[in-house]
Amino acid sequence: MTRVIKNLLWNMSYQVFILLLPIVTIPYVSRVLGPTGIGINAFTNSIVQYFVLFGTLGLTMYGNREVAYNRDSKQKLSNLFWELSLLRIITTGTSAVVYIGFVLISGQYQSFYLIQGLLLIATAIDMSWFFQGLEEFRITVLRNTLVKIVSLILIFTLVRTKHDLWLYILILTGSQVLGNLTLFPYLRNYVSKPRWHQLHLLSHLHPTIEMFIPQIATQIYLQVNKTMLGALVGVQASGFYDNSDKIVKILLAVVTATGTVLLPHSAHSFAQGRHDKVEASLNKSMHFILVLAFPMTAGLAGIAPIFTQVFFGAGFEPVSNLLMIESVVIVLIGISNATGVQYLLPTNQLMPFTTSVVLGAVANMILNIPLILLFRSDGAMVATVLSEFLVTGYQLSKIKNQLNIFNLFNEVWKYFLASLIMGISVRIFISTLSLSNVGGLLGTALYGVVTYSIALLMLRPRVLLNMISTFRRSRG
Repeated sequence: MTRVIKNLLWNMSYQVFILLLPIVTIPYVSRVLGPTGIGINAFTNSIVQYFVLFGTLGLTMYGNREVAYNRDSKQKLSNLFWELSLLRIITTGTSAVVYIGFVLISGQYQSFYLIQGLLLIATAIDMSWFFQGLEEFRITVLRNTLVKIVSLILIFTLVRTKHDLWLYILILTGSQVLGNLTLFPYLRNYVSKPRWHQLHLLSHLHPTIEMFIPQIATQIYLQVNKTMLGALVGVQASGFYDNSDKIVKILLAVVTATGTVLLPHSAHSFAQGRHDKVEASLNKSMHFILVLAFPMTAGLAGIAPIFTQVFFGAGFEPVSNLLMIESVVIVLIGISNATGVQYLLPTNQLMPFTTSVVLGAVANMILNIPLILLFRSDGAMVATVLSEFLVTGYQLSKIKNQLNIFNLFNEVWKYFLASLIMGISVRIFISTLSLSNVGGLLGTALYGVVTYSIALLMLRPRVLLNMISTFRRSRG
């Protein structure tokens, strides 16, 4: 369990860092590129992500799980690596050819589409799934962090006017290519030379396609909202949605980091027939998720107006409402990440997982058009929240007869109450002091953390205190 906690901390730190990279630059880039520039990047990126999706099929999540299943046999692990890597290159290469054809007939934003296309190269050479399956998160964190820091420096030194949008996109996409390349030297410690006669690429095609279905559905409410806003309303609306989504994704990176870490751990336990360990791991993970997700939701909703004003500047006022609406998904995705990624997938229950995300995607598509036409960006965000409600509710209905649901949620009311107290206090704090600058934002965030911590300690959640006690003993 100590190794799991260390991996969780490594992965959580890295996920926050790679998402903090664009967020740290947003106050600067938003003012340099403006709503239109931000919107063009969001819209063109949403298009290329569809081709990235079809290029990877379900190989990332499938590869992560299969490495966890086979990591005790070096030869099987090596064969698996070569099979999935070659299959990934073939599928991504095919997608890249189709993408080039799309770019040639696209007309508007053609140069930006070409630069965004570097993400397909980054996808083809991405080996992070392999190291995640081995639970070697330290390797990916340290190597990629250096590359991301370099890209951060380049943005601040080279992106100076609105005409540098192409350069901004190039830095973002190029850094992903470089970051994935830095993982290659570590492979020699785990992978031997391929034995070509032993490789069976096609044997993985069917299961990866099975995992591809939920990824298609997931991608719909990751990207289609920005695409539809750009098409139906304009690229500025797409940019507003994207800015709100980036902020929420930072908080979600912390909440869902447990999923990336515990998927291979739970899959390995399941392969050994230890269902008790899988359930115990899920129980602890759920409480860890919720103790973070509830205050993040309440805190973000409370500081949204001052945060938008300080972070994005003039012209981005609609983002405030979007943040307040979207904050709810932090709790919803946190729960579905635990039940789906940490339980259904490791225990080979792909069908209910797939059905849940397909239902969410269909609901999102149905709700999007009328809500976007009526309420623009706000409507798209409401559609997202309602879709996540459906996904989470369906997954819980499927596991209720397999697990003790009471153990998963028996102290949720304490996290909720402490968060509610904090959220109300934060909003009163801002209104009373009329805060509207960076110092006020930081002070409000600190005030929220302290208020939540005190309220939670007074309520004394038993599961959380036991987890802290166990971790301290393991460190000692």
